[in-house]
Amino acid sequence: MMPAARESLLDAAASALARRPWSAVRMVDVAAAAGVSRQTLYNEFGSKEGLARALVRREADGYLAGVERALAAHTDPRDRLTATAEWMASAARDSALVRAMLTGCWNERLPAPALAAVRSSSAVPAQRRADGPLPSPGDFVRLVRDRAVTVLAAAATEDTADLTRSCELAVRLALSCVAAPPGEDGVAELVRGVLVRHLV
Repeated sequence: MMPAARESLLDAAASALARRPWSAVRMVDVAAAAGVSRQTLYNEFGSKEGLARALVRREADGYLAGVERALAAHTDPRDRLTATAEWMASAARDSALVRAMLTGCWNERLPAPALAAVRSSSAVPAQRRADGPLPSPGDFVRLVRDRAVTVLAAAATEDTADLTRSCELAVRLALSCVAAPPGEDGVAELVRGVLVRHLV
């Protein structure tokens, strides 16, 4: 199957999930919405659980790609971390799946695949990857923190341990804003206020 068809199926599943709980999303409807047969859907994902894992994997990848864009959007370290924190909060605000992945709080409307890898018999490389381990909230903290450290280390004047603490602080502060959103511009103000003291 072409990657574009897989994306169409994932788009159809995400669209269905926006309208009804995952338990009410039917494979036949996802296939019809994507314009493929139900057999094609099963060939690609194996099962509804496989589709759920692929959907979560795609959301995780999209979230991390957004982190990369935020880190690349500025040259000043504070601006980079502030943009990253704002992205984290906005991505979670815009997607219930991202919010669940970052907080570990999965509600009954969402698919909630096990984070551990599952046995995969899929011949589809993208599905084998989706059947691998899915990131936990702690994994996301480490992934974003470590990526920020790597990007900022080239121009940093502080030692790596201090930079790592500053990046982790910004990431965890952003995550607190996911759980308890501040007012408008609140994420940026909070992160900037902390980084003034922590990032030279």
